[in-house]
Amino acid sequence: MRTLSLLAIVSSVGFALLPADPAQAQATRTWVSGVGDDVNPCSRTAPCKTFAGAISKTAAGGEISVLDPGGFGAVTITKSISITNDGVGEAGILAAGTNGVVINAGPNDLVSLRGLVIDGAGTGINGIRFLTGVGLNVQNCVIKNFSGAGSGIQFVPTGVSRLSVSDTVISGNGIGSTGGGVFVGAQSAGANTIRASLSRVQLQMNGFGVKVDGSGGTGAVYMTVSDTVVSANSGNGLWAVAPQGASISRIIVDRTSLVNNAGTGILSDGAPSAVLVNNSVVTGNTTGISFVNGGSLSSYKTNAILFNIGSDGVPSGTLSPQ
Repeated sequence: MRTLSLLAIVSSVGFALLPADPAQAQATRTWVSGVGDDVNPCSRTAPCKTFAGAISKTAAGGEISVLDPGGFGAVTITKSISITNDGVGEAGILAAGTNGVVINAGPNDLVSLRGLVIDGAGTGINGIRFLTGVGLNVQNCVIKNFSGAGSGIQFVPTGVSRLSVSDTVISGNGIGSTGGGVFVGAQSAGANTIRASLSRVQLQMNGFGVKVDGSGGTGAVYMTVSDTVVSANSGNGLWAVAPQGASISRIIVDRTSLVNNAGTGILSDGAPSAVLVNNSVVTGNTTGISFVNGGSLSSYKTNAILFNIGSDGVPSGTLSPQ
């Protein structure tokens, strides 16, 4: 009996010493803190220090929550995850000389970012760079000072994907035509489609405000820009460009102000590009609206396109409200 008891004790100790399954060690919710430590398990009572430290301890589909203010570092995301700051103070990502957030996830993975301040400190490449995944949701964020050739958000998926940006400020990013606020670039061929929406976004003092570039693929980009201010950018405000045979771009601009941009307020460049403008203000730009190289730019009779510096421009067609 004593021998059996001893064997039982040894057996139980042996099992206890076996390493835990890494998958089982991951939690569906983890925390980061300005005074945390990445050696911690990222629990609420023992939070991690950085997003990169927390992401390896967070299960796919889980959430990283910000516990208190801090700088949490650049991060690469390879799975479905949410990074959330619900108003506890500034949750910063300082990304000098690099990308703030890179998303290179699976084709069915959804990433959500809320309440973050992503700062390139003048030398950062892109604030958010999206390469693969089913979608990206950006809410209540500030993305600033990525003042090289990149953008505040560079959305360049290789497959079917969706982008939603709301209640966000994007400023001081890019240089002229080589970078700016939001860049959406089609990289996929065939039936692959990008669907994007910008709502209640402020795009100010960037290179361009918004650029949709279909030249990298032969699919389609569908975008809506609503209740948004695109102002004081050093290039074009909203710019749709694609050569013949490239991805089509269909953009609806509604209840949006495109003002005081050093380029054209709205430019549709190339036959695959079509822009429709409704209930919007286009003023103070070097040129108000323009369509070139077969692009189309249609205006409902509800817009104020006037008082631009060089010329207001004329739409390719006018439409009556339905």
